Amino acid sequence: MRSHRAETFTRVIDAVFACNGGFLAAGDALTEPVGLTAAQWQVLGFLEDGPATAAEVARRRGLRRQSVQETVNRLLRNGMLDRLPNPADARAPLLSLTRRARAALRALGEAQVAWAEEIAAEVPVADLETTLRTLSRLRAVVAQPRLS
Repeated sequence: MRSHRAETFTRVIDAVFACNGGFLAAGDALTEPVGLTAAQWQVLGFLEDGPATAAEVARRRGLRRQSVQETVNRLLRNGMLDRLPNPADARAPLLSLTRRARAALRALGEAQVAWAEEIAAEVPVADLETTLRTLSRLRAVVAQPRLS
């Protein structure tokens, strides 16, 4: 039988999964007018800070490398990304945003701000800050290697 703590943690996981589904659906609705998906937006958003490899995007976003690579391939075909030589590893090109991607991100930024303001207005900021701290801590704990 699970402890109360483990049961509560399991309920947190369920709630996070449910939120993730809602966030992805909202992301798809926000990105649809510019011809993207939420998954594509995640990749493009990461690359706003500068070129990176698909593996770096996957690692930092906590996603599977294979799914990120599939998304990258679609973005390359759609003219949203360019490949650049990677001096550190010739087999793993750096990915950079095209002008088309930057324009899409600008449009999405405005829509996302309006959506975030609307949603955030319904949750006390102290709750949001506690949630952020808790999720950050859980992510760090889950990332630690386990012997079991």
